Amino acid sequence: MTDTVERPHVEPAADPALNIRELREAALQQLRAGAFGQPMWDYLEGGSGDERSLRWNEEAWGEIRLSPHCLVGVEDIDTSTTLFGSRLASPIGLSPAASHKIWHPDGELGVTAAAGEAGMVYCQSTLGTTSMEDVAAAATSPLWFQLYVRRDRDLTASLAQRAAAAGYQALVVTVDTPVLGARDTDRRRSVRLPSGMAFANLPALTARVEDDLPAHRRVYVERLDPTLRWKDITWLAELTDLPVVVKGVLRADDAARALDHGAAGVWVSNHGARNLDTVVPTAQALPAVAAEVAGRAPVIVDSGVRRGTDVLKALCLGADAVFVGRPYLYGLAAAGREGALMALHMLDTELRMAMGLCGAPDLASLTPDLLWH
Repeated sequence: MTDTVERPHVEPAADPALNIRELREAALQQLRAGAFGQPMWDYLEGGSGDERSLRWNEEAWGEIRLSPHCLVGVEDIDTSTTLFGSRLASPIGLSPAASHKIWHPDGELGVTAAAGEAGMVYCQSTLGTTSMEDVAAAATSPLWFQLYVRRDRDLTASLAQRAAAAGYQALVVTVDTPVLGARDTDRRRSVRLPSGMAFANLPALTARVEDDLPAHRRVYVERLDPTLRWKDITWLAELTDLPVVVKGVLRADDAARALDHGAAGVWVSNHGARNLDTVVPTAQALPAVAAEVAGRAPVIVDSGVRRGTDVLKALCLGADAVFVGRPYLYGLAAAGREGALMALHMLDTELRMAMGLCGAPDLASLTPDLLWH
């Protein structure tokens, strides 16, 4: 990858994008014309292995059929909801994703502004290129902080405590990444931050050598902790007053364990199919997890969501909120803050359309009977 962050201006398409697929094409145009070129597009789009789960994630939402009611008054569609005490305009949220500034100079602050204007929750990544404090200072909507538990537990604790002090409203602990996944594109190109950028939430760390293997054969790395156990969720839940959400749950029994160990929420995710290939798509994993949780805590889902109808289906299957990652990154790459906001407005508009056409004036009306069996 080149070490320059300069990007030539690319004129937007004459017709504005109307959906996430078209916004994806605009992002591709910008990235291919910019300094990073094809490698960064591959990094954004790539999954693990043969990328079967990457395809399945989107296909699984599309295969669910809707069975709408008719003759229901939908003149006042209400998408508002409450999560961890915060009233939100929409059940759509922004999943954590690393290094926003590699997509556009607006970076995390641009995405934070977009989330605030849309009235949605933004979950910042540990691996952000803007500090959590700077993001919090700019935010106008609720923020969650995503945490990778590191081998250095003092550093892990300091990140959680900083998030609490900065005003974040939940701590999202990613549990599906104890080791590296077979991301072939990343392994081939050794993707790294360009000069002039850094992981702003982390101190400058001395690289730890795990073994003498070449990079493409490495399984363990310093930034991931393979010793992570359920007891660590209890430790984190007791460390601050922030509710802890366990992200990366795909099984009902693990959802139960999460709650038993102090989690306040369960996040159904397969990491956008970037870790383990042939893993179950989240649309198929969600119903059993939601049934197990049974209203005891919020259930969140992500991975493969590209349409407002996908959001509606997830809510019908028992999710309390639906988060997206690549869609807002497409927008960020295409047009910075305005592009990210465009992506959020696309999904919100499509959700409202789908609710109206399904005879569902509010989120409480999104029940399993709207899905064709």
